[in-house]
Amino acid sequence: MRPVPKCASAGHNFEQLAAFLADEKLELAPIAADDGEVLDLVTDEIVQRIRSYPKLGSPSLGPDGRFLVGAAIGTREDDKERLEHLVKAGANVIVIDSSQGNSTYQIDMIRYAKSRFPGLDVIGGNVVTMAQAHNLIKAGVDGLRVGMGSGSICTTQEVCAVGRGQASAVYKVASVAKDYDVPIIADGGISNSGHIVKALVLGASTVMMGSFLAGSHEAPGVYEDQGGSRVKKYRGMGSLEAMTKGSDARYLGDTLKLKVAQGVVGTVADKGSVLKFVPYTMQAVKQGFQDLGASSLLSAHNLLRSGELRFEVRTGAAQAEGGVHGLVSYEKKPF
Repeated sequence: MRPVPKCASAGHNFEQLAAFLADEKLELAPIAADDGEVLDLVTDEIVQRIRSYPKLGSPSLGPDGRFLVGAAIGTREDDKERLEHLVKAGANVIVIDSSQGNSTYQIDMIRYAKSRFPGLDVIGGNVVTMAQAHNLIKAGVDGLRVGMGSGSICTTQEVCAVGRGQASAVYKVASVAKDYDVPIIADGGISNSGHIVKALVLGASTVMMGSFLAGSHEAPGVYEDQGGSRVKKYRGMGSLEAMTKGSDARYLGDTLKLKVAQGVVGTVADKGSVLKFVPYTMQAVKQGFQDLGASSLLSAHNLLRSGELRFEVRTGAAQAEGGVHGLVSYEKKPF
């Protein structure tokens, strides 16, 4: 009969897991819940790898020393009451959540929020053109989300024929927003560290990531087995499933009997913990900036505006050449 392996507790933090391996003189150990269910596996190799990564940045804190917190509202009349409760609860930033941000509803909500709470930061969107951005900036927005139909689970461009290539959208909106010192968020189209580098260099100050993080241990949802692969469910807010749960107001469909889906429900592969791949991603982005000769986000933006940094459209042959090629087989293991 095989002995039961010693298990680490799922409630342990990283240092406690490392100490458990060292104290028990183990190279690996299962991580188990209180009921005995094995949730993960920790190895000495993983511990050493995480410790070799650069330390994560300091948390974003407000003047009162508390974490900065953002929350979302819609553009309906009852969202004004939600806004009051969120600010009272301590929200520092409000995101006005809409698939098409350049509407009279959002402009009115921006003006209301800024007049009611002048010191509150308000992020508007989503927008993809210079004209759309200009309208929201005039209304008083403090930041912009850029992207329409570019998400991995979004079908807006297919269903509604509305949207724009994410690189073009980020570049065009940033060219307007910079004149007003309004930062922009690249929302959609991010599936690897290279995409993050492109978005930031094109003018974004930060990026939003959905599918990129959806397969992580820390993301909502439970793991399922699909054809021998460990996956997690991932749904678009424009999918019919999400609309039945209340997201239809975002797509102007809460009063319609016939709802038009602008998203799908799918699955994403297990990526493990964000403690593994987020530090790797951060380092890859830094390496990209180093190769470009940019020491900071501001310097990258200045390189683009000066014309010193240029983008080229790659042919299909160039894209194939730039990827792994000429091999019978290979293993792609980023970290």
